[in-house]
Amino acid sequence: MPYAIPTAPVALQAPSRISRELQDRLDELARTHRVPGAQLALDTGSDIVAVHTGTADVTTGRPFTADTAVPLGSLTKPFTAALVMLLVDDGDLDLDEPAAEHLAELTGTPEVTIRQLLNHIGGLPTGPDSDTAAATTPARYLTAVCTARDLLFTPGTDFSYSNAGYVAAGRLVETVTGMPWPEAVRALLLEPLGVLPAFVGDAAPVRPVAAGHALNTATGQAVAARQNLAPLEAPAGALLASALDLVAFGGALTGRSDVLPPAVAKEMRRADIAADPGTLADGWGAGLALYQRDGRVWCGHDGNAQGTSCHLRADPESGVVVAFTGNAGGATALWRDLAEDLARLTGIRVPAEVLTADRGRPVGLPDCVGTYRNGTTTYRVAPGPDGAPALSVDGDLPLPLVCYADLSCDLRDPATGRVEPGGRFHRDPATGTIDRVQISGRTARRADDG
Repeated sequence: MPYAIPTAPVALQAPSRISRELQDRLDELARTHRVPGAQLALDTGSDIVAVHTGTADVTTGRPFTADTAVPLGSLTKPFTAALVMLLVDDGDLDLDEPAAEHLAELTGTPEVTIRQLLNHIGGLPTGPDSDTAAATTPARYLTAVCTARDLLFTPGTDFSYSNAGYVAAGRLVETVTGMPWPEAVRALLLEPLGVLPAFVGDAAPVRPVAAGHALNTATGQAVAARQNLAPLEAPAGALLASALDLVAFGGALTGRSDVLPPAVAKEMRRADIAADPGTLADGWGAGLALYQRDGRVWCGHDGNAQGTSCHLRADPESGVVVAFTGNAGGATALWRDLAEDLARLTGIRVPAEVLTADRGRPVGLPDCVGTYRNGTTTYRVAPGPDGAPALSVDGDLPLPLVCYADLSCDLRDPATGRVEPGGRFHRDPATGTIDRVQISGRTARRADDG
């Protein structure tokens, strides 16, 4: 995935008119998707357009403003990756050295490198749920999760999205800097970017913050959701930010900010040949998802906390950065619709989601049936009522699978019939048997106990 030197900034035609039309569409789409509040920010390098709508918290009625910070969920991870990369740039760390050289709790997986942690190719499981994580310490958490027994594949050979990898990355930051992760991200990234810090769990936030929301299916009304994140998981998902804050960070990722040296930003954007993230993105770099669209490669990340949906995209070639935040689960669909309006109004075709190629007709895949595990998470594939395979995760309602000859699969909603990209199965090249499944970027290994 080559990258070009940024070209001249993109100049918008009639930015005030575009702002008004985007505002109208954001208002309308928020009502359509039942999203209480949302923000969109666009930086072309010469113009900035920012719009927002609605309510930050339905319980209090507090309005959404341009400054409202939204729980970013996994969009926190690129910030943690940037911290690690700054330490690499300073010579304090080496991307290709084993992380265990700095963290004793990783001695169970001594071959996993720092680069592999950031790129999700270390073979680590995703880690336990937040309630379980809240009852332990970071060292005990990593010692329990990062074991040779639980490795999903040989490090550096495949991709599996791992929160545990970013707990480890945060611990690296703390070990090298001597600062707690929140202090390090504040001092080294947020304040230099001009971002007022906010974190999940702040007792007295220093800026307006939004609540996430779930939809009450009985009443059709949005209900505020409590954020559930263990303190040790902060490097993987604790940041709150506005769309304008994300645009500032995105500008640094394109190399047009002093906060990240251009060489650091370029290295973060470099695609790892071992990383095949499936439905999450077209490729992966050091903490960044990579998206191909119209001959260009955008970088960024998506994030979902409890009842939020946040998205960042940056085009290193043009310097264009687009960011969106929304405080309900339906905001993901809102973001996709809004991206289409952005293309119509500005000609900027931001990759809101991964495009799925035509894979032909569905096929039967009877040998995919079985039990697969990622740490403590169990994926069970069993024949459904019609004989076709269906997937259940930790005993949840099975979702029918639509399988294809290339071993990719979609998930079908049994209530609506709607099909969404699911993931892919893997065959062991030596035996030809299906030995792994990757669903939404997370890989699970076939279990011998069935």
